[in-house]
Amino acid sequence: MEYVERINTELKPKIDKNLDKTVLDLFAGCGGLSLGFESVGFRTIGFEKLEDAAQTYRTNLLGDCHTQELDVNTEYPDADVIIGGPPCQPFSVGGKQLGLKDSRDGFPIFLSAVERVNPEVFLFENVRGLLYKNKWYLQEIIERLKQLGYNVSYRLMNAKFFGVPQNRERVIVIGARETIHFPSKLQYKVTAGEALGELAAQIPEDAKFLTPSMDKYIANYEKASQCINPRDLYLNRPARTLTCRNLAGATGDMHRIKLPDGRRRRLTAREAARLQSFPDWFEFHGNETGVFNQIGNAVAPYFAMNLAKEVKKYFQPNYNGNARPMKDENGQLLLRSFLQISPGKLRYGLPKPPTT
Repeated sequence: MEYVERINTELKPKIDKNLDKTVLDLFAGCGGLSLGFESVGFRTIGFEKLEDAAQTYRTNLLGDCHTQELDVNTEYPDADVIIGGPPCQPFSVGGKQLGLKDSRDGFPIFLSAVERVNPEVFLFENVRGLLYKNKWYLQEIIERLKQLGYNVSYRLMNAKFFGVPQNRERVIVIGARETIHFPSKLQYKVTAGEALGELAAQIPEDAKFLTPSMDKYIANYEKASQCINPRDLYLNRPARTLTCRNLAGATGDMHRIKLPDGRRRRLTAREAARLQSFPDWFEFHGNETGVFNQIGNAVAPYFAMNLAKEVKKYFQPNYNGNARPMKDENGQLLLRSFLQISPGKLRYGLPKPPTT
């Protein structure tokens, strides 16, 4: 199956009644992470402070998205899973002294939600810098989550190994009451050319071409940054990381396509969405800058789907060798899954009667 067909067919929201699990998506943005979870059958409820992003979520997903600015006192509905991408303040030495008491970032809110809702599983993503300059802060977050009774693991993952045509590294932190695993890498990679197809050679009506002064600025920028190859989009490899800055801004590292006639133009919103693995049917709300920000801030949905598949496995019988209660399509417990007999005891259900 070709890339475009794959994202357009596999990334379709649905509800798996047998799974019967609800996900809260905090700092949900336009719903990239939730789309991945809905595509494997989870129900989702989003929370996002920007109305255009929340409207994008509501337009495309089955779940509702509350337009709300969260704080540590926010009340949430019951849920089995909490996910999100908390905004993370780059901390100075002064900030480090405040740690989780610093109100300028989203992690205290995320931790408060986990403590209040007590989900079976949580997952959050953040930029790779959380593993380096701010690793002390990541360790502080993980320690707090462990104190709440979770087994916590983290890993630096690259979306290009999970079907996304983009070199996009993110820290993924996942926790559960029992051990939960990370998904395995896929056996293929997708290039920017495969993702964009004929779009890469077309000239849209609203195409924005680089001017001679912009070309000169970029040349100086690349020289100063010791860039070996021009930072144009190379169609024979995954794209470099998409961000709000290099999509929406006329900067030295902006994403651009070099046309056969030598001219260079900026990416369109639809092209950026393709490189982020948003399906073509996915409709964005807002002005151009707002849409680019939604795309650049999002978790790539196809990457999110791979994470969601592993979370779904966690709720299946005998994950890690432990039986789990399962429900039929009417929400009734399946007895054979619920009563799992092991030597000398019942893992779930009533205590084993005494022998006579």
